[in-house]
Parts: sequence; structure tokens; C-alpha cells
Amino acid sequence: MKKAALGAQRGRGRPRGFDQEAALERAMLLFWERGYEATSLDELSAAMGISPSSLYATFGGKEQLFRAAVDRYLARGGGNMDRVFAEEPTARGAVQRLLEMAADEFTRSDQPSGCMIALAGTQCSPGARPVLDLLRGHREAWQASLQARIRRGIEEGELASDTDAAALATFYATVLLGMAVQARDGASREGLRAAVEAAMRGWPGV
Repeated sequence: MKKAALGAQRGRGRPRGFDQEAALERAMLLFWERGYEATSLDELSAAMGISPSSLYATFGGKEQLFRAAVDRYLARGGGNMDRVFAEEPTARGAVQRLLEMAADEFTRSDQPSGCMIALAGTQCSPGARPVLDLLRGHREAWQASLQARIRRGIEEGELASDTDAAALATFYATVLLGMAVQARDGASREGLRAAVEAAMRGWPGV
């Protein structure tokens, strides 16, 4: 009797065979494709293959699930920017390589186009302010890394000492995020790489 009751209790939890990682991957792709507010809980639970109650029990709700999905998205390319900036001997080379990698990544056919961090919170109500703050924080961190690499280029004599590192970082961060929007609108990899070439012609000389 006790064993039967215990089995019944276990049966009320997650569905048999529930794979958190696979479910989170599907949630990430849906948020990436549709954005935070345009994705309903019913759509999420259907895509993840679990009930709404299991979603809440496992992830704590829609916002918590989105935060976990953002972490998973960043882990796909986590450290790419830092690695590129460390490996490339010049700031110009680092920025160009970063943008070229983004052109390739934003236009892959096996995933939603563009960038989740750039696009998933573009149309949110005031009630979603924590989500907007989360995404903005990541974008600001990217720009800060760009600025730090440019400053290093100034210190090493690659760029003139009076180069405005903040303005240059803002420019290339804008190019990066704009590429995400262009990719979502159907821009090709070749088109984005051509845009990268044009943007790099704006790199200041010594």
C-alpha cells in the first residue's frame, strides 16, 4: 500500500522522461523566435512537451524560464567576445572578426535568425521591465567589452591617443545590433559580411 501511494505521488510530478535541458532548449528557441511577451505560457508548455504546472514547478514561471533561456543562449557562444579580443593582436582585427562571426551566426539556417539578446525584448509592456533590464544589461556589457578592447588599442599605439573609445564602441555595437535586425528581416550572410567591410572602412587611423 505504501509503495503504491509513493508511486502515485511521484506520478503527479514531472511527466515520465522529462528532459529539462531539451525542454529549456525548445523554450529558448521559441523566445528567440517570437520575443518574450509574444510567447504565451500555453505555447511554451506545448513546445516543451510539459504541462503548465510542470513548467511552474520546474522553472518557477515565465520570467524565470526566460532568464534560464537567456543563460542557455549565452552559453552557446559564451566567452566568444572575450576569446576573440584576447586572441586577435589588434583591436581592429578583433572588432572585424567579432562582426564577421556575428554575420555568420545571425544567418544560420538551423536556428532563429538574428540575436536573442537584441530582439527578444523589443516590444514589451512596462510590466516586463525586469526582462528589459536583463537584456539591456547584457548589451551594455558587450559594449563595455568593446570599449575596453579599443582603449587597449589606444594604449598600444594602434589608435591615436585622442581617439574617442566610447564613441567608437557605440558605433560598432550599433552595427552589431543592427545586423541582428537585418538578419531577422532576411538579410543574407553575404549581405551582412559586405556591411561589415563597409563598417570597418570607418576604423580610424593612427
